[in-house]
Amino acid sequence: MAFLQLPSPFSKTTSRHLPSTPITSSPHLSLPTSASLKPPNWVPDFRRRSLSWVFSGTIALTLTTTGIGFAEAKVGVNKPELLPKEFSTVIDVAGFLSDGQERRLTQEIADIEKDTGFKLRVLAQNYPETPGLAIKDFWQVDDRTIVFVADPTFGNILNFNVGASVDLDIPRSFWSRLTGKYGNMFFWKEKGEDASIEAAVMAISNCLREPVGPNNCSEVK
Repeated sequence: MAFLQLPSPFSKTTSRHLPSTPITSSPHLSLPTSASLKPPNWVPDFRRRSLSWVFSGTIALTLTTTGIGFAEAKVGVNKPELLPKEFSTVIDVAGFLSDGQERRLTQEIADIEKDTGFKLRVLAQNYPETPGLAIKDFWQVDDRTIVFVADPTFGNILNFNVGASVDLDIPRSFWSRLTGKYGNMFFWKEKGEDASIEAAVMAISNCLREPVGPNNCSEVK
């Protein structure tokens, strides 16, 4: 069974220009502490150009001879009825987050967009209970959007789809380190799915606020 694949909405754009002094991240989230563990073999990597858009429950990425491809896994899902009636940057259909955590994440995401111009969107799900493909239009995903899907279906709970403009500014190695540190099964089973989600959002926030350069996002904070 294969993922349903749609044409990419992303296009290459000019990299953003940030001030020489980093913007201080918003203190709405707190990071759990844990030693960095070795990532599973299937931890996703990211190519320099836009990724093909796939939303069929969980995003599973696999290396191919041409770069990054989407692994055959689950049948495509499209359940717009699972979307909230009002727009939200955080959608938790799996029940991983408390109301307070959702509010903190929503505020942090709003601060990220205000300060950097990049859009972070978070979907917490447990396949097959997912809005799937419907999320693309709901969030109006473009080349400045990071879609973060938290789903433990494949073991590592952190899955990302990044727009072309984001991909120009953030090194591909950042996403591998992030999934390896906070997405591995040992971490989220010990700390909880919510801890993995909050830690990942804060790490992305810190990364996006760093000035673009040869060493930006070199550490997962």
